[in-house]
Amino acid sequence: MTAEQAGAAQRSATQGSAGQAYEPAMRRALELAARGPATGANPQVGCVLLDATGMIVAEGWHRGAGSAHAEVDALSKSDGAVGLTAVVTLEPCNHTGRTGPCSDALIAAGIARVVYAVSDPGLRSAGGAEQLRSAGVEVVSGVLTPDATEFQRAWLVSTALGRPFVTVKWASTLDGRAAAADRSSQWITGTASRQRVHEQRAASDAILVGTGTVLADDPSLTARGDGGELMDDQPLPIVIGERHIPGDARLWDHPRGVLETGSRNLAEILEWLFGQGIRRAFVEGGPTLSSAFVAAGLVDEYLIYLAPKLLGGNQLAIGDIGVTTIGEARELRITSVEHLGNDILLSARPITVARPITEAGH
Repeated sequence: MTAEQAGAAQRSATQGSAGQAYEPAMRRALELAARGPATGANPQVGCVLLDATGMIVAEGWHRGAGSAHAEVDALSKSDGAVGLTAVVTLEPCNHTGRTGPCSDALIAAGIARVVYAVSDPGLRSAGGAEQLRSAGVEVVSGVLTPDATEFQRAWLVSTALGRPFVTVKWASTLDGRAAAADRSSQWITGTASRQRVHEQRAASDAILVGTGTVLADDPSLTARGDGGELMDDQPLPIVIGERHIPGDARLWDHPRGVLETGSRNLAEILEWLFGQGIRRAFVEGGPTLSSAFVAAGLVDEYLIYLAPKLLGGNQLAIGDIGVTTIGEARELRITSVEHLGNDILLSARPITVARPITEAGH
């Protein structure tokens, strides 16, 4: 072991023991982070400032694009930050966007120590920890990393892969059918499941649908409450396919409007959407579109609603995904099972990490 490696190992061990003392403060920072918007290009980040006794003297969180970052928000609420410890859920950024670098703000305020949970995977925004160290600020990393990673999973995956975090949802009977032989499908699942879907739409930046589904079902793709009212947060409808949708389609009345891609190239579409600030994409486009995303290796999360019904026939919820033999099966890990009325919601993730745009093909 080299001297440099030994030093890194010693520093890691020291931080591990020291980090445990900051776990309560980090849990509070995560609670604060959850107050920020779940959609948009920016992550949900929370920050608390501690004095020498470990008491919280100021708190902050990020409220959305263009607003003060969590660290700056917390600093603005303190009478003075010289010698304080900043506990933040994400490594302080090191770039100038709509606001300045948080690393510089912490240095200028006289913060003595910065404790963070997860490193920033952004190509432009990473490097805050090194900037802080070079200015003489003590940096402790890795505090409650699993909790913070799970909390920020969609943003972290999206930022690392350079495309939106993709959730594919479908509803089917126990025998895997999404519709009856006559193609009727309303309603396979019950009201509790359908309401959960509206909540998931509202938590997404965009909702992706194929032209075939638009032509067949004429969906509105809005996020609505129990009483049918529009929810405050609405996903942007994105139509994937080369055909134009009819001028009288209900999508044209969507409060966010509608975007026709004129393309079936999923990798290019996702790359463009990422550039527009879309980090969470909800695929609700029928078997053809869902299968295309699965086949391309572009799915980060599956939401599968199962209704206790049998339909038989050939109207399957998922079609050809490029698997010809059992050894090629797409392996998933079930992360939760939830009862919704008489239905079951299975949440699952690919065991194999989904591919970034550059590897997904064009």
